[in-house]
Amino acid sequence: MLAKVISCSVSGVDGLPVQVEVDLAQGLPSFSTVGLAEGAVREAKDRVRAAIKNSGYEFPQRRITVNLAPAAVKKEGTGYDLPIALGILAAAGILQSNQLEQTAITGELSLDGSVRPVPGVLPMALAARQEGISRFLVPVANAAEAAIVQGLSVYGIERLDQAVEFLAGRIELIPLAIDPAELFARHDHYPVDFADVKGQEYAKRAMEIAAAGGHNLLLSGIPGTGKTMMARRLPTILPDLTLEEAIETTKVFSTAGLLPEKTPLLVTRPFRSPHHTVSDAGLIGGGQMPRPGEVSLAHNGVLFLDELPEFKKHVLEVLRQPLEDGTVTIARAASSLNFPARFMLVAAMNPCPCGFLGDRIRPCTCSPLQVQRYRSRLSGPLLDRIDMHIEVPAVQVKELIGQPSGETSAAIRERVNRARARQRQRFSGAAKLYCNTQMSAKEVKKFCRLDSASADLLNQSITRLGLSARAYHRILKIALTIADLAGSDLPNITHVAEAIQYRRIQYEL
Repeated sequence: MLAKVISCSVSGVDGLPVQVEVDLAQGLPSFSTVGLAEGAVREAKDRVRAAIKNSGYEFPQRRITVNLAPAAVKKEGTGYDLPIALGILAAAGILQSNQLEQTAITGELSLDGSVRPVPGVLPMALAARQEGISRFLVPVANAAEAAIVQGLSVYGIERLDQAVEFLAGRIELIPLAIDPAELFARHDHYPVDFADVKGQEYAKRAMEIAAAGGHNLLLSGIPGTGKTMMARRLPTILPDLTLEEAIETTKVFSTAGLLPEKTPLLVTRPFRSPHHTVSDAGLIGGGQMPRPGEVSLAHNGVLFLDELPEFKKHVLEVLRQPLEDGTVTIARAASSLNFPARFMLVAAMNPCPCGFLGDRIRPCTCSPLQVQRYRSRLSGPLLDRIDMHIEVPAVQVKELIGQPSGETSAAIRERVNRARARQRQRFSGAAKLYCNTQMSAKEVKKFCRLDSASADLLNQSITRLGLSARAYHRILKIALTIADLAGSDLPNITHVAEAIQYRRIQYEL
């Protein structure tokens, strides 16, 4: 007898419907799984057999064949355990239900029949809704995550026998309902605040501009100037996450299995700070079965690279594509996957290996050759892709003691939100444009028109500093962001002059 159960898989960070076909035939008892199933899927037969027996059902002593369609897509993970078990029971006539065609099912089985959580449930739920499926049975620990998807009835399942009884119509379960607005109101807060930062008005101004336009930022200065402290507070002044952005971010964390417990939806901007020993696969993503890397986990948030020259050079060079495109493409012989990677890059570095070059109190102990080697670890093309280069001076003790608390993150974020609102209005007719840094050369020409005085100043600066065409466009984008913060439609000479100074440090390093 043949039974069909709908399940879901994850390809990249997107869900993929999978049909689990179970056939029971005459012959010696056996259990085979086909359809490009990797190790954890093939091992499902042992978990399923034990779970069915320990749930009080008789395991059929027949020739069992399980096909996972489409067969051309590699299947991995333990989420097929529950649909395979229900397919076997349906094929054996133990489970009789006319609801299987409109029900997607996923979950890992323990040997005692309990259902364990699996990663990637949110993209699975989105895929199920897109396919017109009305119900989704998931592990109870994943139910809140799946219930974020509106228009889909989500049921949390604790045990295999509970799923059988529910599908057979012998018991009733109440679908879980989640209000995303309530999650935003309850969890939209950060544990740190810009009010903790005293002094450093120039650097804080630069970070406000970076947040308003989504610009990448490089902070350079001696140790103890507050570079890391300010970088960790940057997400607190970024614009509020929209529901669409929150779902995009949560999909990445769900796929990677890093979604925090009791957090069905990430409503704050992610902040990722990998150690400088990270590999290129850890930063960009990859592996035998490609997984999202740090750049994708920072999607819609901040990727902070502290001690930038300490990262391996070939690791930093792989940042070029995501910085330009906002996506990461992982190519393999059998397939190619795309991961989202639209993030703000914030990097921090010292001026030399010892860190005290230019300090007025502590002398630098590095030789000119050591300083040159230290700085040469950063390639010109990578630095050219970082919009703003900020030198962070030392903070005097009297500033720490005498100054009151700085401006709060809420006050800064209010100005940033107003600037982003102007940008959304500006790009209302353009697809996938959310902030100034995402403009192409075509949009820069259209929206960054300069008067003659501003154009002359910019042209002279480009010539004297030897800036590239990419730097030219990035200065225009920064100037437009400064104009947005000032409430102006077009940048003027003051805005251009301020934007130019944020590129100078690149050529002093």
